[in-house]
Amino acid sequence: MSAASLRVALAQMCSGDTHKANISSVSALARQAADEGAELLALPEVAGLMNRDPETSRQQVVGADTDPFIAACRDLAAKHGLWLHTGSTPVLGPDGRFLNHSTLIDAAGGIVAEYDKIHLFDVALEGQAPIGESKRFAPGDRAVLARTPWGLFGLSICYDLRFPYLYRAYAQAGAVLMFIPSAFTVPTGRAHWEVLLRARAIETGAFVMAAAQAGQHADGRVTYGHGLAVGPWGEVLADMGEDAPSLRVLDLDLSAVERARAQVPAWNVTRAPRVEVLPPPPG
Repeated sequence: MSAASLRVALAQMCSGDTHKANISSVSALARQAADEGAELLALPEVAGLMNRDPETSRQQVVGADTDPFIAACRDLAAKHGLWLHTGSTPVLGPDGRFLNHSTLIDAAGGIVAEYDKIHLFDVALEGQAPIGESKRFAPGDRAVLARTPWGLFGLSICYDLRFPYLYRAYAQAGAVLMFIPSAFTVPTGRAHWEVLLRARAIETGAFVMAAAQAGQHADGRVTYGHGLAVGPWGEVLADMGEDAPSLRVLDLDLSAVERARAQVPAWNVTRAPRVEVLPPPPG
């Protein structure tokens, strides 16, 4: 039997280029979340380290087992009796490249699930230099559903958002909530952020928790913010604007998932029609 409600704290950050600064920020957010009675704290992508400089990032990034940010999050979860989703932080992978790595931690500080970002952000936005996440990061190779007291939660990160088949698979496997921690650019955020998150929630009839990075970062990047919580009917439950660091605590009625799916069961229908390309008209 899963709990029928969840008090979740959605965090917005402006992560820096060292673990130490970000651990300090998350420590304050975890304390606030606990003080407000949250049962789970959700952090954004690259919460532990946002550093695009090859030399200084290489000096700091280690394997997940010894990563200082993950260790600090485990300590904070245990200290406050709070489930904690780390968003993500870069860790060293087996081939020498980084992995964009998420960890879900229980209220005793134990690791419940780990996920490596599958879809890497390789894009060429007009007026900007190409962004190639795959130059330094290796892709993950498995989708992960975490078992929690509130039901199954689907793990994903940022650019995964653009691949709806991942979330449909999670929903069909029973997920009631999807984590989509992100560090969206400003141009793509303005154009696509809210509409994509609401679409994923509507398509799956699930809650979407999308903690975000916001503002001007130490490594020169600028992120969009507007961390969102979206309900299974597609309603925006919280929009965190551009303030960082900041926190929003929400009470989720998880029975809303069953109600949404009963009304529009499209999430559980899978058909692959044959695509017919018609010939050009005569003449």
